[in-house]
Amino acid sequence: MISEPTELFVWIWLPGASQPVVAGRVAREGTRIFFNYGRSYLERPDAIAVFDLDLPLRAGLIDPPPGHDLAPSLRDALPDRWGRRVIVHDLLGYRRDEIAGDAFGEMTFMARSGSDRIGALDFQASGQEYLPREGEEASLDELMAFSDRIEAGEPVPPALDRAVLHGSSIGGARPKALRTDAGSGRKLIAKFSAASDSFAMVKAEFAAMRLAALAGIDTAPVTITRALDRDVLLVERFDRVPAAADGWARRAMVSALTWTQEHEMAAHHISYPGLADIIRKKFHAPKQTLREMFSRLTFNILVGNTDDHARNHAAFWDGKLLRLTPAYDIAPQRRAGSEANQAMIIAEGRRTSQLTLALSAAPAFLLDTGTARGIIDAQVETIARHWRQVSDEAGMTQVERRFFAGRQFLPAYAFDDYGPAVGLEP
Repeated sequence: MISEPTELFVWIWLPGASQPVVAGRVAREGTRIFFNYGRSYLERPDAIAVFDLDLPLRAGLIDPPPGHDLAPSLRDALPDRWGRRVIVHDLLGYRRDEIAGDAFGEMTFMARSGSDRIGALDFQASGQEYLPREGEEASLDELMAFSDRIEAGEPVPPALDRAVLHGSSIGGARPKALRTDAGSGRKLIAKFSAASDSFAMVKAEFAAMRLAALAGIDTAPVTITRALDRDVLLVERFDRVPAAADGWARRAMVSALTWTQEHEMAAHHISYPGLADIIRKKFHAPKQTLREMFSRLTFNILVGNTDDHARNHAAFWDGKLLRLTPAYDIAPQRRAGSEANQAMIIAEGRRTSQLTLALSAAPAFLLDTGTARGIIDAQVETIARHWRQVSDEAGMTQVERRFFAGRQFLPAYAFDDYGPAVGLEP
């Protein structure tokens, strides 16, 4: 019988620090998880709120916001579907079919996921001594083989046990793992091809990320490599900064879902103009950030990334204001037909993946129509000019280029009522 923890301590890396301190404690009553800051933390002159909208810096027990069982800013530090799948597989093995996937509560995922998680928080059984849960470094081949076993629901051999913590603390639904590059020391996210992939998703995401950077969007650096004769995307982590000789500083982050304080079940109500309103109120350099967010919206449309939900946007948190992180997870998605919809509402209660709808949202980003068109047209020109170069860097075959051109990259549907669609070199 696997028991659910009833109490854990929340450790935090303060801005610029390479070592964590105890911020407070979480305690479970039924399904609800309450938080309170430690007295010693509140007395620190450099203490910051985990996030001021749901965990303001004050004494006393803090309830989860209405509609939540856990503060959204703490939920951001927990694994999503892939990481939870890794943990359930590790806990249940062949017994996984005997217990429903939701049989484990959030406290289990706090306690069982790896400590090298995204952002600046970790969860520990002790409030006195920090003991990181870290796996021995594994090769890309080992991590790929481990991911294949998890996907297939097969037992993991002892030789691959060390890969568990690399994949247990990360978001998203697709196979991935955290690793440190042995040569450069860079902190990376490795995103793997799934054995069930029906098209070259890793190559497409690499191309989209590279084109976004070329189009002037602040984007996480990416490279593409191979493991077990399959593609692997390596994304440089932006939540880690080299500190003094004793390690890394961790940057606090919250997702756009947490900016809104919405529950995931209500995320379909979130809109780009709603995010723009938050940016105007809570962000450093709001005017510049509004232009950047609009640019990300239109670029997602132009490369067929319809998975632009609120967890796929995030901001750094310094205790006072937010600052947009580099863009990530710009991943073209399969289309059943020519039409498509974005994950978030664009304007007028609609989410159709069309540039004219994005133009109607421009005033929310303090952009006039001419400026907004200029942003879009420059992105289109960049994608068309660099398409062949970037698709070659991705290792796309002629067949793969033809598959993506005009379907995900510069899809004709996006240009309806905007202007003539732009073709791509095959």
